[in-house]
Amino acid sequence: MSYSGNVFLVGPMGVGKTTIGRVLADFLGLGFYDSDKEIESVTGADIPWIFDVEGESGFRVREAKMIDQLSMMDNIVLATGGGAVTSEENRANLKDRGTVVYLKAPIRQQVERTSRDKNRPLLQTPDPEKTIRELMEIREPLYAEVADFSVDTFRRNPRSVSQEILRHLNELSGDQSL
Repeated sequence: MSYSGNVFLVGPMGVGKTTIGRVLADFLGLGFYDSDKEIESVTGADIPWIFDVEGESGFRVREAKMIDQLSMMDNIVLATGGGAVTSEENRANLKDRGTVVYLKAPIRQQVERTSRDKNRPLLQTPDPEKTIRELMEIREPLYAEVADFSVDTFRRNPRSVSQEILRHLNELSGDQSL
């Protein structure tokens, strides 16, 4: 199955953007990129280290440059970091250069999926659930604003979510062959 165009995945930490992105890219015959992994590859440092040394603002500058570069590519699936939508420039680039899919999940799933992950600097707090709730208050309207459509990932496997995304892509393109 092939698809012509870019698909950009947005959503909070723990909804499965990277895992679903890989499956979706495979289904569509597209290249897959994860903006956080690409930042780590280019800098030679992991995200927590970048946050420690440069702060969140330094990381966001790197993230905007990476999303600009990646979103200019053709025929890719891109999993963005949870905070990528906080940048107006990122939202514009994603919206203008591809189809944006907002992957959603309840707060409790986000907490469960991120609870043991030490590579999430914003959640290294005494109360990660409170942090997730606060982040969602700010970011949820931005995810909704930039998205062409949303898909719930709660208690669903990556293949099922990817198949639903394919159905939505079909509807948007009017192509019944996907």
